[in-house]
Amino acid sequence: MSKPLVIVESPTKVRTLKKYIGKKYNVAATSGHIKDLPPNEIGIDIEKGFKAKYLQIKGKSKIIKDLKAAAANATEIYLAPDPDREGEAIAFHTADILKGKDRTFKRVLFHELTQKGIEDALNTPTELNYSRYDAQQARRILDRLVGYQVSPLLWKKVQGGLSAGRVQSVAVRIICEREHAIQGFEPEEYWSISAELKGVPEASFIAKLSKIDGAKAEIKNAKMAHALVEELEAGSYTVQKITRRTKKRNPLPPFTTSKLQQEAINRLRFTARKTMSVAQQLYEGVDLGPGEPEGLITYMRTDSTRIANEAALEAGEFIRKKFGDDYAISAPRFFKNKNKAQDAHEAVRPTSVFNTPEKVAPYLDEDQRLLYSLIWKRFIASQMQQALIDQVSVAIASGRCTLALSGSTIQFPGFMTLYAYDDEKKEDDKKQILPALNEGEALSLITLDPKQHFTSPPPRFSEASLVKELEENGIGRPSTYATILSTIRNKGYVDLLNRYFRPSELGFIVNDLLVENFPDVFDVEFTAGFENSLDKVEASEIDYIDLLKNFYASFDKELEAATANMVSIKGVGIETEITCPQCAKEKLHIKIGRNGSFIACNGYPECDYSRNYERDDKGVIHPIEPSFELAEGKVCDKCAKPMLLKQGRYGEFLACSGYPECKNTMSVNGDSGGGTGADTGIACPEKGCSGSLVEKRSKRGKVFYGCNKYPDCSFAIWEKPVNRACELCGAPFVVEKTTKRDGTFLKCLTEGCGFKEPIEKSDAS
Repeated sequence: MSKPLVIVESPTKVRTLKKYIGKKYNVAATSGHIKDLPPNEIGIDIEKGFKAKYLQIKGKSKIIKDLKAAAANATEIYLAPDPDREGEAIAFHTADILKGKDRTFKRVLFHELTQKGIEDALNTPTELNYSRYDAQQARRILDRLVGYQVSPLLWKKVQGGLSAGRVQSVAVRIICEREHAIQGFEPEEYWSISAELKGVPEASFIAKLSKIDGAKAEIKNAKMAHALVEELEAGSYTVQKITRRTKKRNPLPPFTTSKLQQEAINRLRFTARKTMSVAQQLYEGVDLGPGEPEGLITYMRTDSTRIANEAALEAGEFIRKKFGDDYAISAPRFFKNKNKAQDAHEAVRPTSVFNTPEKVAPYLDEDQRLLYSLIWKRFIASQMQQALIDQVSVAIASGRCTLALSGSTIQFPGFMTLYAYDDEKKEDDKKQILPALNEGEALSLITLDPKQHFTSPPPRFSEASLVKELEENGIGRPSTYATILSTIRNKGYVDLLNRYFRPSELGFIVNDLLVENFPDVFDVEFTAGFENSLDKVEASEIDYIDLLKNFYASFDKELEAATANMVSIKGVGIETEITCPQCAKEKLHIKIGRNGSFIACNGYPECDYSRNYERDDKGVIHPIEPSFELAEGKVCDKCAKPMLLKQGRYGEFLACSGYPECKNTMSVNGDSGGGTGADTGIACPEKGCSGSLVEKRSKRGKVFYGCNKYPDCSFAIWEKPVNRACELCGAPFVVEKTTKRDGTFLKCLTEGCGFKEPIEKSDAS
C-alpha cells in the first residue's frame, strides 16, 4: 500500500516534515501558487457571475509533473499549504489538478512545524474551506478588476507602465495627504519657562511652569514670557503638594504580524519585507544540528493575540525556573482579540520557550537571531508579572503660578527585566533625581530659563508608522503590508528618504487623478469596509458573488465617467496658478513626458515655453531655469565642441553646445548617454566592488542599469533590478522583465535558477 502524500507550499518545509513523518508519508511542495489568472488579459467574465479564468502558471510545468508523479499511487492526499486565504487557494488548485477516481483530499493546517504541531495537524485534518477560498477569490477578482481597468487609463492619460491597485493606491493617498498636511502647516509660536530651584539640601532641580491662575499655562509670545519671568523672579516658592502613587504596568500581548513588523522596523532597522522573509525562515525550519530542522516560531501571518494554553503554561514553568516565583503569574495571561474572523492562528510565538535565544544562536544567522530573540522575549514577557513603578509628582506654588516636576523609580521590574518598551526607555533618559522635599517647604530660586518653541507639522510616515496607520484604518491585512510598501516604492510613487516616505511628483499626480475620478474605490473608509466584508465572506456571513456585484456596481459607473473625463497629463495637463513668463497670457500646466514631469505653457504651439520644476516645502512650484554655462574642460567626443552643463530629470548632465546639429549627451562623470539616473540602492554584485546600481541611458536613449563606479567597474544589465533576495537561490536581487507572452514578471539572473514570479498590475491585499 502506497504512503499518503502531504503537499505543502514551500520546498523548505519538505525537509522539516520529512524529519518527523518521512517514514509514514511522502512529502512534496507546490513552490507557491500553481494556477493564477492570465497575465495578459483580465481573465474575469463579469457577465457570467464574475467567473475567473485560472491557468497553469508558466514555468510551473515541471513542478506540476512532479506533483502528479508523487501522487500517482496515493489515494489519500493531505493538502497542507499555509493556513491562510492564499494557502487555501493553493490547496483548491492543487486538488483540481490532482483529482482522480477513489482519491480523497484532506486539508491540514500546520500552525507550527514541530513534532507535536505536525502530528496534531495530521491527526485532525479538516475539509477544504470553501468560505476561506471564496474570500481569497473575492479579493483576487476585485484586485484584478481594478488593476486591469484603471491601470490602462493611467497608461493613456499619464504614462505607460503605471499601475493602480485597490490597496496600494490608498496607501499612496495616505502618504500624499500627510504631505499636503505638512505643506499646509503653519507653525505657531509658544514659550516654556523652566526654573532651577533648591531646598535645604544643596542639590538643585528643574521645575517647569505648568499653570497660571489654575489653568494650563499657554505662553504665546516673547512679551508674555518676559512678563512672567519678571513676575517669577520677584516671587517666592513653596512646595504646595507632593503626590505619590504606584503605577502598575502590564506587558503587551505576543506579536501579531503588524506589531512584529513595527517592532522589527523600529528596533532592528529591518524593512517590513525583510521581517516577513526572516520570520518565514524561522517558521519553516532551521537546522539545530546536522539534519535536525525544526520550526522555531508559529505561523507568522496572523491578526490574533490568542495563544495555546499549553504554551502559556510552558512559559510559566520557564519563568519560575529562570527568574523565580516573584516573576511568575498564578494563571496564564490571555489577550482579547478584536477580529474574530482572523482568529484562525495563534499569535507569533516561539514553538518552545526552552529554545532560548542563547541556545539556538549558534544555528542562526544574525538576522534570524535578532528577530527570534525579539519574538521570544515578547512572548515570555507577556506571561510575567506586572512592573510596579513608583511615581512622584510635585506642585510648587509661586503667586498665581504653579510649577511642576515629576520622577519615577521602578519598585519591581516584573516583565521589564526581559522586555522594556521604548517609551520606558525614553522616560528613563529624561529622569532627574528628585531631592527629598516636604509639603510647605520653602525653596530658593537659582535661575529662570524662558525658551521659544514652534509647533511642529505632523511627521512623515516611516515604514513602521505606515504599517500602524494601515492597520488602524483597516487597510489591507498583515500578510500584505510588506508587499504594499515595496510596491509603492518600486512603482516610483513614493521615495523612502532617511527612513521616511515622501511622495514623488508622479505619486502626487497619479493620486490626484485617482482620488478625483474614483472617489469611492480609493477612499480609506470604503477600502476598510471591503476588508471587513472579506472577513464576513470567510466567516460564511455573506456571499462573495453578492459582494462583487455590490462593489462593481459603483466601480463601473466611476470607471465609465473617468474614461470620459479624466484629464490627460500627456495632453492638457494639470493647470497651475503660474502665468507663463514668456507670453504672459496662458497658465503653465504640469505635464509628463518621456523624461518625467515638467511644466509647459497652455498656449502651445503659439508659445513654446517649458521647464523642469521643483516644489518647495510648501508645495509651491518653481521653474528650474536651464543652465548654459560651459562645463570646464569638457568637450564633445563626437564633434569636439564645448559641452554645456544642463539640468535634467535626474539632475545635472552634459549636452553638446552644437545642438541641434549634434545631440550628444554625457553624464557629469563623462559616460555617454544622458547621465546617471536614480540610485537603486542595490549593491553591485561584482566581487570586490563597493559600488551600487544606478539607472543610466544608452546613446540611443534606452534605459539600463550599471555600476556607479564605472569605468572602474563595467557591470550593467538591461532589466530593472528589484531589491528583493531570490527565494530559491538567495541571490541578493531579482529583476523585473516584461515580454509579450508572459507579461511583467520577476526573475532571477543566476544561471540555473528557475525563479520566476508574475507581477500583478494591481496589488495583493
